[in-house]
Amino acid sequence: MQKRSAIVCVDDDEMILISLKQELIAHFNGRYRYESALNAEEALDLIDELVADKIYIILVITDWLMPGMNGDEFLMKVHEKYPEIQTLVITGYADILAVSKARQRINLSGVITKPWNSDELIQKIETVIGS
Repeated sequence: MQKRSAIVCVDDDEMILISLKQELIAHFNGRYRYESALNAEEALDLIDELVADKIYIILVITDWLMPGMNGDEFLMKVHEKYPEIQTLVITGYADILAVSKARQRINLSGVITKPWNSDELIQKIETVIGS
């Protein structure tokens, strides 16, 4: 039981966050902490708090298109401060070319399209976190 490890989910749609968290819990049970934020600013604060509490963030899953700060800008900030954190983008809107260009700068491990397929989602997450 690694409650000292967390997966952070970021999306401006609360229903997406609830659904994502339910899928993670159903598959990984209590193996990790599951944290969520409704925007990038909130997520950056959350990540800082978790790190300060010595909780290792193994993965950030974020939406690409969000008000205030898009996923690429958010992930660049995460990568600058915490380059070891793995990241996945879930999106229904992202310009795949923009995602490809950003991939290196933001340590992006993969992209999942909305609506997602549960098996694909879990498989990508397991690949990224090495479960």
